[in-house]
Amino acid sequence: MATTPSKDHKRRERELKKMYKRQARQAAKAAKKAADELAAMQAALQAAEDKKAQADAEFEAEFAAELAAEAAAAENGAG
Repeated sequence: MATTPSKDHKRRERELKKMYKRQARQAAKAAKKAADELAAMQAALQAAEDKKAQADAEFEAEFAAELAAEAAAAENGAG
């Protein structure tokens, strides 16, 4: 004669199933948080790099303008 699982066994299976689902949700939440933190860190680094590149470009533009002004002054003074 076939035996059926006890109610206690079924209850344990339900509880395990719930526990696994909860663990999966927690793992997904932790992964999402880590991804968000990584994205924020990368955005901050990119912003810093962009700011440095902007400052370098401004410096180069000023330097080129000064060189052009000096060349023009030298040309006007010599000419």
